[in-house]
Amino acid sequence: MVLLNICTNLLTNDFRLSTFDFGLICEVDFMPLYAYEAFDNTGVPVNGKLEAEQEQFAVARLRKMGYSIVDLEEIKESPLKRSFQFSNKKIKISDISFFSRQLAAMLAAGIPLTRCLYTLHEQTNNPTLSRAVGEVAKNVEGGISFSDALRAYPDVFSSMYVDMVKAGEISGSMEEMLRRLSEQLERNKSLRDQIRSATFYPLVVLIFAFVVVLAMMFFVVPIFIGFLPPNASLPLPTKIVVGASEALRNYWYLLMSGLVITVISLRFYLTGESGKKAWDTVKFKLPVFGELFKKATIAVFSRTLATLLSGGIPVLQALDAAGPASGSVQVAEAVKKTGLGVQEGQSIAVLLKNSDFFPPMLVNMVAVGEETGQLSTLLGRVADFYEEEVATMTKGLTSLLEPVLLIVVGCVIGAIVISVYLPIFSVVTSVGR
Repeated sequence: MVLLNICTNLLTNDFRLSTFDFGLICEVDFMPLYAYEAFDNTGVPVNGKLEAEQEQFAVARLRKMGYSIVDLEEIKESPLKRSFQFSNKKIKISDISFFSRQLAAMLAAGIPLTRCLYTLHEQTNNPTLSRAVGEVAKNVEGGISFSDALRAYPDVFSSMYVDMVKAGEISGSMEEMLRRLSEQLERNKSLRDQIRSATFYPLVVLIFAFVVVLAMMFFVVPIFIGFLPPNASLPLPTKIVVGASEALRNYWYLLMSGLVITVISLRFYLTGESGKKAWDTVKFKLPVFGELFKKATIAVFSRTLATLLSGGIPVLQALDAAGPASGSVQVAEAVKKTGLGVQEGQSIAVLLKNSDFFPPMLVNMVAVGEETGQLSTLLGRVADFYEEEVATMTKGLTSLLEPVLLIVVGCVIGAIVISVYLPIFSVVTSVGR
């Protein structure tokens, strides 16, 4: 199940998480934690904690939030202690969605924001999210705006989330924005679940086949080889199977160490910038699954951009948030170039077309939306279309891959069995003569 979980994360491009999926209690990396004392732009003293790679990044983030820093000190905390506290407590999309829906309902009931946040801090089951909400509540109580308080936790609340909350603060429609955010996150979760359902079955079958082959190499092949006469002349397929069996039985610790090191190295590589770009290029070119990943990415991008624009976010700011929210480095870079072109007065549709990633349907709908002033509405329709496409492809892939994988697994196991039986058939044939 460990290997299955890792493979599923790789196929679904789920690299947000900082912990290994080996059941370890330690995290890959911990950013330093800083405690700060400051004054906001109204002169109200505030204090709290935030994570940053270096002290200057913490200073820059606090200044961006409008704080005048009085004191900033790194908290020396044992990584082992932090790993015990936060290991396997990943913040899921459903956690943020449920938090947003609850907060919207409480605000609609007339409960003050700080009281809502403290209540959710106590009621939230996920300790990592609870901790973040508690810190946000303290900062809001100290006079900082809700959006700026959320911005201090980019690993919990995305830039899209913060921008929507800020738009709600400005327009006075916080409850509506939170409801839209909850719906957006639920749609994203639905897409991710559909992709996982499409990749789960083939991964289970392949891992099962791998375990069966190992069992045959360790236990079945040696028994059959024991029936062969000494110094018997073995056919080439049998020599290959016997050699593989002996290598696995005699050097299993080296092979296991190599497998673990390879998986860990791959995990580290794919969480880096170069690894993300490499995987992003490869995944869209995969047979069968490449088209599924592309349609899911387009659906997420379209839905996110539509949500941001309908919430009153300016086009450039919406593009900046929607690109990374798609989960694709390629899309994020293309949308970034699009934003630069829009600043120069160019059409969004033309710029997206020049990127050679977005399909004609999306480009044409964006062009019509720009002309009619209904860009958010048409992007929502594009998202609906591709979400339905993903659902249809997911069902079709499951039905198609089931017999294909069973045939492949049967052929592999059958080839091993035949290779082992070949010399026995030869001995029986020679005795019969």
